[in-house]
Amino acid sequence: FLYFIVFFLAPKKQNTYKMVAIRKKVGAKGHIRTAPLSKGKKIFKIDCSVPVKDGVFDEEMVGAFEQHFLSNTKLHGKKGKLADKVKINMDKEKNMLAVSTTMQYRKKYFKYLTKKFLKKKNLRDFFRIVATNKQEYQLRYFNIQSDE
Repeated sequence: FLYFIVFFLAPKKQNTYKMVAIRKKVGAKGHIRTAPLSKGKKIFKIDCSVPVKDGVFDEEMVGAFEQHFLSNTKLHGKKGKLADKVKINMDKEKNMLAVSTTMQYRKKYFKYLTKKFLKKKNLRDFFRIVATNKQEYQLRYFNIQSDE
């Protein structure tokens, strides 16, 4: 779907025509636009209270988590240039990252960004991200059952 083939008749000689294929440039990002919401705004939340309570996420890690979202969230196909359409802030008391946006994003996109952050910090083996309700995720430990 990244390119289209259009056929048209190009003059070769007098009264003879040849079919020629023209394709759109592959990888062109000029047409990628994030659609706005029809009305209002959405707020996605990611609860980090479990790793903070256990001391895995310290103040520096929580700041890095917020910075990761600020620099890696894409708007119109470009990372980090969020303008006023997407606001990302960390509530330090509740240890909850809130992403409020007037653009259309899938909740799964923020799950992907969280997994990417955990992998980068080598914590992906210990934490999973679970949906607690329609607009919220929570970081939890993997449940490991022992056979003893």
